[in-house]
Amino acid sequence: MTALRIYAGPKARQHIERHGLNAGDIGVVPGAAGGPKGLVLGPLDRFIFGEWLVASNHPVHLVGASIGAWRMATACLDDPRSAFERLERDYISQDFEQPGRRSPTAQHVSDRFGESLKAFYGGRVAGILAHSRYRLHILTSRGRHLLGRDNRWRTPLGYLGAFVTNTVHRRAMGAWLERVVFSSPSEGATTALPFATGDYRTRQVPLNEANFNAALQASCSIPFALKAIHDIPGAPPGAYWDGGITDYHLHLDYSAGEGRGLVLYPHFQKSIVPGWLDKSLRWRHGATRFLDNTVVLAPDPQWVRSLPGAKLPDRSDFTRFGTDLKARMRAWNAAASASRQLADDFHAWLARPDLRRVEAL
Repeated sequence: MTALRIYAGPKARQHIERHGLNAGDIGVVPGAAGGPKGLVLGPLDRFIFGEWLVASNHPVHLVGASIGAWRMATACLDDPRSAFERLERDYISQDFEQPGRRSPTAQHVSDRFGESLKAFYGGRVAGILAHSRYRLHILTSRGRHLLGRDNRWRTPLGYLGAFVTNTVHRRAMGAWLERVVFSSPSEGATTALPFATGDYRTRQVPLNEANFNAALQASCSIPFALKAIHDIPGAPPGAYWDGGITDYHLHLDYSAGEGRGLVLYPHFQKSIVPGWLDKSLRWRHGATRFLDNTVVLAPDPQWVRSLPGAKLPDRSDFTRFGTDLKARMRAWNAAASASRQLADDFHAWLARPDLRRVEAL
């Protein structure tokens, strides 16, 4: 069974038809939010960043939210192949059990997660920021007005308001939350964004050693499951949450940004959903002109049904397996191991590009 499906916007497909797909063609690599679903992308990450892209020497923008930000920051480490292997091990072995409680508090999860990030990137942040080729962009969601601070009554009311306004119009949610992008420097200045920002209220903040951990943890801080990160150094004051709230799958206007070349998007599904609150709004799941130069690498739904539980790993597994950490780890390790076929399929296709396998995005 073929595990990988390849989708392309019209401009990307035209490029592949004329030139194939080469490492030098890639200008942007996005990493979506989606929690444990990102585990199936580990082998693709190891191949793309550990073997394929090293054959080129041009700048590439890495854009990430939530686990996607964790993945893209990992790509900037020395020896990305071994770094991605460690990320997979660390993510799978996460254990937030809190003695005396059936489910952990958001504060407990935040404390444990913050400790794991410090251990993972400790002493290596300067190298990430000074990477010779990769320009890292970490997306967060900053609360406004009622969501300016995270507490037991403001947060539920604020997100109710965000949900209602987002249903009416995505841009209207900007009254409650704004996109804040933390970008690594380039030649002493903040790197220009590889996407346009006319779609949604946006700020850009320089990423540095003082705010790296806070920005990355904020990008992974799912409301109610973790606590918001407040008052990140160098950024406007306030509460910062998961970048997936504003940009779940990074459906961004890459066609008008500063990035050059194609967008290569290792993803866990075909559809690229704009925001977390758009998950149930199916009419917002289709491709737009923003993705005309995008190539999506995603698992075949039939192959997904061969995984444990006939699905991708996801957050429901924490409830499904409860305190049985070993059972959850077995299921996630099995899915991650099977996902090597995704990288093998992409490697084989690059050697002999077959346009018949490139489907419309």
